[in-house]
Amino acid sequence: MINRRFLRVKVLQAIYAYLGSGEEQIESGVKHLLESIDKMHELFVWQLSFLVETKRFAENRIEENKRKNFPTKEDLNPNMRYVENRVLNVLENNKDLCREEERLKINWADHQDIIRNYYNMMRNTQEYQDYMSDENNSFEHDKKFIVKMITEYFSELELLQDFYEEKSIFFVDDYHLVTSMLVKFFSDLKASFNETSLLPTIYKTENDPVNEDKEFVKKLFKEVIRHDEEYGKLVGSNTSNWEKERVCVMDMIILKMALTEFHCFPYIPVKVTMNEYIEISKYFSTPKSKVFVNGILDRILKKLNEENVIVKKGIGLLDS
Repeated sequence: MINRRFLRVKVLQAIYAYLGSGEEQIESGVKHLLESIDKMHELFVWQLSFLVETKRFAENRIEENKRKNFPTKEDLNPNMRYVENRVLNVLENNKDLCREEERLKINWADHQDIIRNYYNMMRNTQEYQDYMSDENNSFEHDKKFIVKMITEYFSELELLQDFYEEKSIFFVDDYHLVTSMLVKFFSDLKASFNETSLLPTIYKTENDPVNEDKEFVKKLFKEVIRHDEEYGKLVGSNTSNWEKERVCVMDMIILKMALTEFHCFPYIPVKVTMNEYIEISKYFSTPKSKVFVNGILDRILKKLNEENVIVKKGIGLLDS
């Protein structure tokens, strides 16, 4: 399943869009939120497919070079490290990914220019040169190379991003978020992953209302909207006049989401909520938001604890 932090980010984006649109029907906002989460998962699958396609492109290039009229020694004895990358090979044969590619009608045949663009860029990087010549040959080494390429270069793939923009406006909004998802997916990937292993799902599937992610995002969105004014006043009453001037829209939404989890989600530990929104503020708000959000939440939390208005179920869930 997808990490809940990514789901929180989707709720953050949906609330920002909802408040800015002037929409008054909460259910309409929820529908848009769920659609955007589905699209985020689709883009995740597209990106996995893209990486597999680059391996196939490299294989075809090797075969073409062997068939040259005057092949070089390197053409006849190519370095097979990349095309034998264990991570890409296991993904290529993964039945769940194949099913998803078929469901989404993913086909790169008419878009080889995009694949070629990435392949040529990759071959010119120092990371690729080091990987191809390194004596270390293992699953972990293969995995680290993929993670490195995603981390360092995916944000620069303008041709690929333009392609996705034509596919869906959601893909444009989620490109960098999905890049982070890819990094986590590959970083956590175990050597035991094989052709029958399942890809991460969008939501948890347990029949447990406490842990069901789809209900979590729906409730979080609704409760933030319903308590928008109330939590806005609570933030305002715990900031000085100078601080009020600093509260940007995204910071305010982040604070309201955290307050919603304090009040409306008894099974989510306070520490988890604090850590999640402080981390989110680092990437989706201003450079100084981390310190600001942390300070305001800590101040409000102390006050709420003194008033005994936060009820958490379970040992240690209230500790901050």
